Amino acid sequence: MERTTQVIGQSGAFLDALELASRAAALDRPVLVIGERGTGKELVAERLHRLSPRWDQPLVIMNCAALPETLIEAELFGHEAGAFTGATKARAGRFEEAHRGTLFLDELGTLSMAAQDRLLRAVEYGEVTRIGSSRPMRVDVRIVAATNEHLPDKVARHQFRADLLDRLSFEVVTLPPLRARREDVMVLADHFGRRMASELHREDWPGFTKAAEAQLEGYGWPGNVRELRNVVERAVYRWDHDTPIDDIVFDPFHSPHRPTTSLASVPSSAPSVAAPEAVDAPPPPCADPVQPMDYKARLARFECEMLQTALADNRFNQRATAEALGLSYDQLRHALKRHGLISNASSESVA
Repeated sequence: MERTTQVIGQSGAFLDALELASRAAALDRPVLVIGERGTGKELVAERLHRLSPRWDQPLVIMNCAALPETLIEAELFGHEAGAFTGATKARAGRFEEAHRGTLFLDELGTLSMAAQDRLLRAVEYGEVTRIGSSRPMRVDVRIVAATNEHLPDKVARHQFRADLLDRLSFEVVTLPPLRARREDVMVLADHFGRRMASELHREDWPGFTKAAEAQLEGYGWPGNVRELRNVVERAVYRWDHDTPIDDIVFDPFHSPHRPTTSLASVPSSAPSVAAPEAVDAPPPPCADPVQPMDYKARLARFECEMLQTALADNRFNQRATAEALGLSYDQLRHALKRHGLISNASSESVA
């Protein structure tokens, strides 16, 4: 991966995390990068690689959540021709591709226990074996992994191997969410705004009004920097005046004409979902839109509506919804219960 990236921020919490990553970069040891979605975990992983002695070797990225469980091991370790249906020719895995470089495993917490077992062997012995082969190959790879989950909790629930976590957590860099680095909001907003104005070939960057700045600084940013970028870029391209931007839209789906989706509207031919993972009935409305709401109420309503939309888009399959939102399954269940979108009975039926 070759690209130009910028890490922007001046808050103490953010700079402390960058300093920790910079110090760990020089050591040939695994590093875990922890943070909510949109906090810049991939940028920090790239920083770890570029500041390491391996900077001129490959940086190979694999999103563990983007592949079905049946293909993850083949992607990581490669396969020989005929190893399984569809394997018409031999293929090197990500470990081989990252030889002498860095392998970045994003969404590490989604790996199956079987894949974790093989990953542990690769980390411990520096050997990988392609699927369908009995001949191990030596690889020299530094592992950098990222997740938005608290892995010790997964270990306690027997969903993650304790010995693998021990091997990968030589250093742990935890990135603060944007709500914990308020002084960076306008720094980032100005950067994204100027870049979008340049992309639109606008000669001048008018900035934001004080009211718009207050909105940006007061928002909770559940999607962190990625969400901030979308909000700012949308505001810039929609603004057709030479004056400072005064219109900020946090929810692009908000509309009095927005369609509603219920279980009854799902086609009968749609694949069935397991009962413990499905919502029992169409979720109740999040709030009465005609009633006045304060900031916290508006934020809660926005979160509730976002959950309802994501559930509908994923045919009310909670595991698929959690993956789409960048949440763990337990985080999604907690959010659904908090907004009354699932019943207690449904909650208690899940192991």
